[in-house]
Amino acid sequence: MKRLRVLAVGSMLVFGIFLVAADFLLSVKKTDGVIERNDYGGGSRTEELKVSILGEDKKIPIQVEIAERQYSSEEIQKLFASIIQKMEGMILGENESLDRIEYDMNLLTKIPNEPVEVSWELDHYRVMNVRGELKPDSLEEEGTLVTLSAVLTYCENKEEQAAYQCTANVFPRTLNKNEKAKIQIEEAVRKKEGESRTSKKLKLPDKIFNKRAVYYRKMNSRGLVLVMMALLIGVLLYALEIQNKEKQKEQRKQQMILDYPEIVNKMTLFLGAGMTAKRAWRKVVEDYGRQKEIWGERYAYEEMKRVCHEMERGVAESESYENFGRRCNIQAYLRFGALLSQNLRKGTRGMTQVLKAESIQAFEERKARAKRLGEEAGTKLLLPMFLMLAIVLVIVIVPAFLSVQI
Repeated sequence: MKRLRVLAVGSMLVFGIFLVAADFLLSVKKTDGVIERNDYGGGSRTEELKVSILGEDKKIPIQVEIAERQYSSEEIQKLFASIIQKMEGMILGENESLDRIEYDMNLLTKIPNEPVEVSWELDHYRVMNVRGELKPDSLEEEGTLVTLSAVLTYCENKEEQAAYQCTANVFPRTLNKNEKAKIQIEEAVRKKEGESRTSKKLKLPDKIFNKRAVYYRKMNSRGLVLVMMALLIGVLLYALEIQNKEKQKEQRKQQMILDYPEIVNKMTLFLGAGMTAKRAWRKVVEDYGRQKEIWGERYAYEEMKRVCHEMERGVAESESYENFGRRCNIQAYLRFGALLSQNLRKGTRGMTQVLKAESIQAFEERKARAKRLGEEAGTKLLLPMFLMLAIVLVIVIVPAFLSVQI
């Protein structure tokens, strides 16, 4: 962890020294007196310079406002020609060609990404307005010819202009069978509604197209939304329950591993004092019962208490120890239960020495585990540290490089 901090600080220091050196070299190096302008759309910028006058000792600081590059007359004419070639495609909107206009046109007032403004005029405005929006009530089935005239103006010099003209044939929108039926039905309902505005209730037309009409309410989707939300919440709650169970299992495992050295150590002390394995076991459980209010519930000790209950019900002592290891389902406890069971069958001679060795090994494993957890905690901090380093480098380096003109 300390090495990472040193590495981060060292990297920042190296970058800082590099930038200081680069900025210093640029500040003492003579320029050729030429500054490149930004292309159109790049905007203007301000350059800070120092000017040395022959015979003067001090350099005079100045600020130069540099506007973006403008097109020459030839480039403007080429730009106009290029836009005019693409104008028809830009103004059609959803229509396929100027020969049949059924949808609103897109009469642009400014060409995208170009310094050109457009103003439009129509020979008449009965079927279309200057924005290209159609007027459905005025459209005729045989079509209406509309001449559209546009003036293209260069934004930086209003005197530079070009003309564009086209003719559009405007028709009413072609409706399919369902669309036509919808319009006629809505018209019949509007007529009926207008005739019965003095009534408290609206009686919808009984017949449409000389046929009996039946009306249905549109299904409200609120119930479906609630069902979907309930299903989603149910799935999330089920996933949360599984996650909590797994988390609880992991917490139980970690707690039992943490308590293992202490349990083995207590058993070793009691057995060394001359107690039998059963009596030493009960003594450990009794000590836990007295300290439970302070310690809280400890899974390993609760399993030991369960062993005492099994032995009281007549289960064999060796079998109870083996069941204890299986219920704990942790390698150390399986080994501990098997060790106690085997020593009961073979005799208790040497059992204290074996448990003492097991206790020493358990404490060593506990220290190694604590060290590993500390390393993992340090590793988890690596990502935030590198993110902070990246942010600092961006804050420092980006403005410096943006201000450097090579």
